[in-house]
Parts: sequence; structure tokens; C-alpha cells
Amino acid sequence: MTNGGKQALYNTFAALLDPGDEALLPAPYWTTYPESIQLAGGVPVVIPTDEDTGYKVSVAALDEAVTANTKLLVFVSPSNPTGAVYTPDEVAAIGRWAVEKGIWVVTDEIYEHLVYGSAEFSSMPVQVPELAETCVIVNGVAKTYAMTGWRVGWMIGPTDVVKAATNLQSHATSNVANVSQRAALAAVTGDLSAVAVMREAFDRRRLTIVDMLNAIPGVTCPVPEGAFYAYPSVRGVLGRSIRGKVAQTSAELAEIILDEAEVAVVPGEAFGTEGYLRLSYALGDDDLVEGVERIAALLSE
Repeated sequence: MTNGGKQALYNTFAALLDPGDEALLPAPYWTTYPESIQLAGGVPVVIPTDEDTGYKVSVAALDEAVTANTKLLVFVSPSNPTGAVYTPDEVAAIGRWAVEKGIWVVTDEIYEHLVYGSAEFSSMPVQVPELAETCVIVNGVAKTYAMTGWRVGWMIGPTDVVKAATNLQSHATSNVANVSQRAALAAVTGDLSAVAVMREAFDRRRLTIVDMLNAIPGVTCPVPEGAFYAYPSVRGVLGRSIRGKVAQTSAELAEIILDEAEVAVVPGEAFGTEGYLRLSYALGDDDLVEGVERIAALLSE
């Protein structure tokens, strides 16, 4: 048990990585991954993906990135920031590849219950049981149970890795607050009926936001299959004059959108891929529509 999913990640990297060890990190990635890897002495090796691949990394791309220093792969499905979900076959293929290469897998499953349509969540060590002794699962209550502020996460893995992480945590933060543990226990032992209602709302909003974004000239947005984010390419907008301002990067475009439309979006630079924006649809329907309408009005002038 850890103080949020972030501590589970850092504990895992600290237990597994020696200075100079490389960690394969498909991009776009959540901003904490490379920082935690580097804090643990590791070297993140970024493997870019884009909308043409559904923001998913292939075994061939992983193979090209492996060196003698490769220690682990960070695998995330469903993904923050893209909402990409790997199929069970894709998960199994990457898991078998990791076993063959002798590479550890750190799999973040915090969005496991937030998948939509025909997408199906699958856990890599379930798909590839022989991976279990070289795999660590990270999860928490922040997303599925909407308990972000309770700060309860966990890591599941081989005994020696978990023991090392426990020893580290005992000198860093000690245990998770008891009241938070009780609340988390109630969440994970209860039914998922409330989650089903939340997922239905997210499903509706994801289709709305994708349709609205794709209607904006120069914006291309694949349909996310999980989590609660849309990750449109805005490369077709860059270089245009927008109310006398010209954005050459997605970071500059995000600043213009904030200043002129008063809508906050996160630029792709934060996730290792320039030319994109991340928008969350974890908000009310009316606010979502108003926000995207403001962006559309600005970028369509």
C-alpha cells in the first residue's frame, strides 16, 4: 500500500533500477513516469507513437529501442493522456516479447475499469503468466473510485521487490493514513454500480468531445477507448494567425487558447509529443460543450 499511485511508481523504479539502467517509455506518457525513472537513477528511453498507430507501441518499435542497458518497460493501458487501449492480443504479444528479452514490465492499471465500446481491458501478467516474476502492477483508487485526494495506491509484484519497496517507504512516508485505508477497502470490496454510472457519462462525453474536436479545421482526434482524455493533433493549426498571434508549437497554442478563449488545455510537450493537446472530459456535459465551443470559435476565425 502506497501514498497514491505516484508513490507506487517511484517505489517500483527505485527498487528495480540501478544508475544507468534504461526504461523503455512509449510516448505520449503521463508526466510522472520519466521524472520518477530519473529520480531512481534510471534513464527513460522514449519511443514515440502517434494517431496513425492509435498511440500504441509495436513489438517492432520496442525491439529497435532495446540495448544492453534496458531493464524495464513501462506499459499503460488504458492510457493517460491518449485514452488508447491495447487489445488482449497486443498485450499478450508485448508480454511474451518482454519474457523473451528478460525485461521487467511495470504496468499501470489505474484506468482498468474505464473502457468503452468494444474495448477490453486485459492485465499483462494474466495474459502471460510466465511474466509474473518480472512484472509489477501499479494501481490505486483515484480514478475508478474518484478518490484522488485520499492518496491510496498499491503495487503488486514479486516478494523481493515489494519488500524492498516497503523498506524504502518505511523511511520516506511510512504507512498510508489509516482512515484512507479503510475508505479504500470499502471502495475495492464494494460493487462497481457507481462506476458503471460514471462510465456511462464518460462514454457519452468522449463521443461528444471527439465529434466537436474533429469539426475544427486542422484538428484530428482519434476516438479514445479508455480513461477520460482526448488527445487531438493540432499540427494543422500551428503556423496560423489567431487574433494576431501565431503559435509554432502546441505549448504556444495552449497559451493562446487560455488567453483568448479562457479554456485550459495541456500541451503535448508535457507528455513527450509536441503538436497535440490533452483535454479531459471528466466534467459536466454543459461545461465540456462550452469549453470546446470556445476553442472551436477561436480556431475557426
